[in-house]
Amino acid sequence: MILSDKTILKMLENGSLEIAPVEKEQIQPASVDIRLGDTFSVVEDTSSGIITLENEIKYKTIKTDTYLLLPGQFVLATTMEYFSLPDDLTAFVEGRSSLGRMGLFIQNAGWVDPGFKGEITLELFNANRCAIELKSGRRVGQLVFAKLDDHALNPYNGKYQGQKGATGSRVFMDSDK
Repeated sequence: MILSDKTILKMLENGSLEIAPVEKEQIQPASVDIRLGDTFSVVEDTSSGIITLENEIKYKTIKTDTYLLLPGQFVLATTMEYFSLPDDLTAFVEGRSSLGRMGLFIQNAGWVDPGFKGEITLELFNANRCAIELKSGRRVGQLVFAKLDDHALNPYNGKYQGQKGATGSRVFMDSDK
């Protein structure tokens, strides 16, 4: 079941769902607007020109209120908001259509697990032939919440728990190497 604005507000008030900072205007009929944070990370070049799944990937991270995303460029960004989901709630991350129409693809795993705590890392790609100016605090998408039929047996407690800032891939930590 997708949560309504009424239920989202009630959960924020009783503390079972935490979003900070959040303003009442961000609460939409069936979602919460997410805003762009001020941290951006790009993959550093490797001497071999190859990124592997087994080795830690190095990133260059900057904090800025304005970031110029060049044509064909990929960057990690973060939400301004920090989220704490209970163990019976999941969320889907959706980009804004208005930004997609500019050629800005807002990707991520698209899924926030029950029990997750942290800022959400976004993968941004500029498919346009012009640079796109990104500004911290601007709405870039929304989170759609869905109630589970029961509490999760194993709520999220993985390698991204508590993340802040544009967090790079930690695939090298996977146990299925």
